[in-house]
Amino acid sequence: MANLQSARKRIRSNARKRVRNQKIRSRARSAVRIAKAADKPEGKETAIRAAIRELDRAASKGVLHKNNAARRKSRLMRELRSVKKPANKKG
Repeated sequence: MANLQSARKRIRSNARKRVRNQKIRSRARSAVRIAKAADKPEGKETAIRAAIRELDRAASKGVLHKNNAARRKSRLMRELRSVKKPANKKG
């Protein structure tokens, strides 16, 4: 147990921040999982856009590093392009 008052306060504030960060990280992970699992191209596009929004939100709050969020967004966009590509080659 911490002895100094500032250390006790830091423990309390870290606990609050951990709960907040877990919620934000969980929302981002869930959105990415939903986007990867989507099967229809229309649904996949909206799910990927929602996932990108959540990743940006997590990065702006400092929960995810900005490069980590950028890497995940890049992978999602690559997956979206691969789904859209066959539809564009018709005709």
